[in-house]
Amino acid sequence: MTQTSSPAAAPHHHDGDESFLSVRGIEKRFGAFTALDRVSLDVRRGEMVCLLGPSGCGKTTLLRTIAGLERQDAGSLHAGGRDISQLPPQSRDYGILFQSYALFPNLTVEDNVGYGLPRKLSRQHKRERVSAMLGMVGLSGSERKYPGQLSGGQQQRVALARALAPSPSLLLLDEPLSALDAQVREHLQLEIRRLQKEFRITTLMVTHDQEEAMVMADRIAVMNRGRIEQFGTPDDIYRRPASPFVADFIGQSNWLPFTRISGSQVAVGSLQLEIRPEEEELANGRLFCRPEAIDLFPHDAAANRFRARVVDRIYLGNRYRLALSCEALPGQTLLADVMGDAHERLAGMHGGDGIWIALPRQALQVFV
Repeated sequence: MTQTSSPAAAPHHHDGDESFLSVRGIEKRFGAFTALDRVSLDVRRGEMVCLLGPSGCGKTTLLRTIAGLERQDAGSLHAGGRDISQLPPQSRDYGILFQSYALFPNLTVEDNVGYGLPRKLSRQHKRERVSAMLGMVGLSGSERKYPGQLSGGQQQRVALARALAPSPSLLLLDEPLSALDAQVREHLQLEIRRLQKEFRITTLMVTHDQEEAMVMADRIAVMNRGRIEQFGTPDDIYRRPASPFVADFIGQSNWLPFTRISGSQVAVGSLQLEIRPEEEELANGRLFCRPEAIDLFPHDAAANRFRARVVDRIYLGNRYRLALSCEALPGQTLLADVMGDAHERLAGMHGGDGIWIALPRQALQVFV
């Protein structure tokens, strides 16, 4: 019996409806090493969440714990309203896709994809299901081939079809594309995302590749040392990082040590910079700024405007990344990303020429 009539219970009940997978206070230790430190996470029905972080941060251990391949030391797991904390892997209703594909080399593509289907299904129904799955991943007509006759990208598509064939309520992906070359990886990223959205498959994916997470995820959980440092949309995590680790791990960053002058003014080198007054009032710390936020050729009245010199430039396809040195910031190199128009203005200038730049107030974030 539900308790929807109770006002106090309503917000919690709504949360429960929204979350398909609920991870609560998961702890996992290997001897003296704490791999997961009271991790909690909710994945909504039909959502794709990426666990992102460096090697050894706990992301694969968390995925394996959800899968039942590791047993947690504390905490609980619920999926689709069921407590799966102590269930064996085969009772947890998920499909899983590993980096290594894990196809059976002695079985045909048809037999590999059909391997996890219920035994009670008739041979005809199995064939139809396998055929539908191979069509879905763009491999129709490959039924009689063996894995060794396929490219790496095709093998990974077969592994994806096998994971999806039993219609699991949850799809777990463990760095599934990291062994593939860049072009195939990008194509499969979009393909997996298309299938995930089309069929609203609740998906949890482990990756160490920030671009992959940005492209594929509805939300990203950034992990560090067995904890989730920030959980939010790709835009939130990129534009409003919650910690220095997240700011540094996602994208490129500039860091400027400061000393506080007043509520909205700080000293950086010999510069006085204005910051947003709502920023935390630390006596000293570091300012964080993304390279694309630096304003080249700002108008004369712009705040935080000063002279800089271009000391290096790197071509990145759709933009240039400049390395800037500033007399007012001794020993500090600033990175600035510029698009075509601004770069064309720079092209005619000599390497030693100074330019005006500005650090917009709204682009500066304060960290300890």
